[in-house]
Amino acid sequence: MSNVVRDSDVVELSGPPFFNLGEKVQAKRTIRNDGTYAGKEIGDILAKKGEVGYVVSIGTFLQQFYIYGVEYLESGNRVGMKRKELDLADAREEPDDLPLPEEIAS
Repeated sequence: MSNVVRDSDVVELSGPPFFNLGEKVQAKRTIRNDGTYAGKEIGDILAKKGEVGYVVSIGTFLQQFYIYGVEYLESGNRVGMKRKELDLADAREEPDDLPLPEEIAS
């Protein structure tokens, strides 16, 4: 088993998923069928660079990566993608008025 080739030494599963269900994302690059997408020919485009979609599921791969099931609106395809293949389409709102722990206790 020492001959297993990994994308990286980082194990994403040690932390929470980066994207949340329902979050709007976009593809960082064009994604083509590698033979694992049923009903499409190998090499067919599944998502174009910059295409917008929504995270509809979160799974794992090789006990190392989160895989985000993204439903793309333009193509209608649901594609499993890694974090490094996606960007947020909209900036996240950062709550700036979270109560401090001592405020909660009183």
